[in-house]
Amino acid sequence: MKGPLVHSMFWLICLLFQASGTEREAEEKPRMPTRSPVWDQTSRTEYGYQRHSKQPGRSECVRCCDPPATHPMYYPVPQLNMTILKGEKGDRGDRGFQGKLGKAGVAGKKGEIGFKGQKGNMGSPGESYKTNYAAFSVGRRKPLHSNDYYQILVFDTEFVNLYGHFNMFMGKFYCYVPGIYFFSLNVHTWNQKETYLHIMHNTKEAAILYAQASDRSIMQSQSLMIELLDQDEIWIRLFKGERDNAVFSDEYDTYVTFSGYLVKPSSEP
Repeated sequence: MKGPLVHSMFWLICLLFQASGTEREAEEKPRMPTRSPVWDQTSRTEYGYQRHSKQPGRSECVRCCDPPATHPMYYPVPQLNMTILKGEKGDRGDRGFQGKLGKAGVAGKKGEIGFKGQKGNMGSPGESYKTNYAAFSVGRRKPLHSNDYYQILVFDTEFVNLYGHFNMFMGKFYCYVPGIYFFSLNVHTWNQKETYLHIMHNTKEAAILYAQASDRSIMQSQSLMIELLDQDEIWIRLFKGERDNAVFSDEYDTYVTFSGYLVKPSSEP
């Protein structure tokens, strides 16, 4: 019994030593990667070139899991002749819509003064100048008696006569600017004599200034506003009735005055 038992123990010890050596070799041997390494195109090209290079005296280790070597392929770039594909010139297209206006640019510099031009032809005559103003104020320093049935009151003193619309020789105001006018007449009566005057518009009486005969002489006045047309006339007429008609004045003071002015011309709205 001792002989077979000793023999079995010997073989068991040999198997244990063999298993221990196998495990030690497996630990010392480097592990193989389970995944293939990542190769870019440049690395693969250089690696393939080195593997398949036939230079003498140089050897490379190749693992069975490496990807197959690939040689770079170079393809020629095709050249296209554009003159063959160019067609005939087409018709001109329709004009497009106008775009938005751009911002105004900066004003440029003032240019140089040019040469003097030639004298032009004389133009046609323009319309006569018309003013929109009219005013006058006149007086009389001489007394007046009614020798005739009608007698025009003429004035000898001029205070204001704008543009000469009042005719001093005729004793009349002529309208050159149609519109609304205001007129005022002031006279001094004579003792024991009647004062009877008409403010005339053309040939019609527009207003009357009247004072009865009295022992006292007083100042009398009359005023009115009237619309005049072009070339209308305003003047004062002395009227003779049954009694003597007179207006008092002297050479030193002005007792009789007649004034008028334009209030609103017809040309204005």
